[in-house]
Amino acid sequence: MSAPTYAVRDCATMLRRNLVRMRRYPSMTLMLIGLPIVFLLLFVYIFGGTLGAGIGGGSGGRGGYANYLTPGILLITVAGTAQGTAISVAMDMTEGIIARFRTMSIFRPSVLTGHVLGSLLQTMLSLVIVTGVALAVGFRPTADVAQWIAAAAVLAMIAFAVIWFSVACGLVSKSVETASNLPMPLILLPFLGSGFVPTDSMPAAVRWFAEYQPFTPVIETLRGLLLGTAIGNNAILAVAWSAVITLASYLWAKKLYNRDPSR
Repeated sequence: MSAPTYAVRDCATMLRRNLVRMRRYPSMTLMLIGLPIVFLLLFVYIFGGTLGAGIGGGSGGRGGYANYLTPGILLITVAGTAQGTAISVAMDMTEGIIARFRTMSIFRPSVLTGHVLGSLLQTMLSLVIVTGVALAVGFRPTADVAQWIAAAAVLAMIAFAVIWFSVACGLVSKSVETASNLPMPLILLPFLGSGFVPTDSMPAAVRWFAEYQPFTPVIETLRGLLLGTAIGNNAILAVAWSAVITLASYLWAKKLYNRDPSR
């Protein structure tokens, strides 16, 4: 059997290991999905009437605000499920299973690859569920099939980047508790961007941060694809941010994973 075949086989084994873990602990997945759904219901049914009128005028209302809000909720879903990745990686690191894997004749990157691919599948499933809830509460996209596929690709791209960042957070953490806290600021980024209100309604300093942080161009790209609003250069910025975060996080995670375990 060739080396590439061994690598693919080991990666598939580690992916299966992580999928089995997710199946055995469904409460983690439900908790990570539950947070964006709570935010969605809260903002649509409690604040949606007022915020929708402010954003869309008299024709806005809850339905109009559900349209505006959903892309930001999808990014909260990505950030929330990635938090589970950091916890999962930290559990492996603190429970000693990684040390055991180091002594085995396996493709070394397969351990992290299994975490990344498993989390990506979990994230995409979570996004499907949250999108279904959004449709139920009034989200009405105008996208055709090609635009839905493009939106899914954008979400997979930013999810891949955030998951690698969370893998690095899990590797650098000394405990599971620390790993659960490190990625938490990611959940705040849609609030400090265009996820809930337009950035031009914010004070100058906050608006500057909101317009130049990574999640805002992703949110605006999703709005353009799903609702037909102007995308401008947001798609290019979304791709650039995703590529930079993925590369930096991958190199960081690789360095942490290959470090001397005695240090």
